[in-house]
Amino acid sequence: MLVFEFKTYGKSAQLVAIDDAIRTAKFIRNSCIKLWMDVKGTGKNDLQKYCAVLAAQFPFADELNSMARQASAERAWSSISRFYKIGLQGMQMIGSPISV
Repeated sequence: MLVFEFKTYGKSAQLVAIDDAIRTAKFIRNSCIKLWMDVKGTGKNDLQKYCAVLAAQFPFADELNSMARQASAERAWSSISRFYKIGLQGMQMIGSPISV
C-alpha cells in the first residue's frame, strides 16, 4: 500500500468535514463487516448493495459520496477475503488452544 503523508493547513470547518467523512467511511465499513458476520452467504455484491441501504437509513451516510461509500464496502470485502486467505494458509494465532 502506498501512503502519502502531508501536513495540511485548513480552516477548522474543513478539518471537521474531513473528520466527519472519515468517521462515516469507517461506519460503513464496520456495518458491512457486521452484515457479513450476521448473514451467512453474504458476498461482495451484497456489501455494495448494502451501501445504498445505509445511505437511505442514515442521513449522515447519504452525505458521503457514493464512490466513497462503495470504496468503504470494497475495503470491508478486502479485509474479509484477507481473513479467509490467512485461514486457508493454516496460520494460527499465538496462544490458541491448538498450539499449546
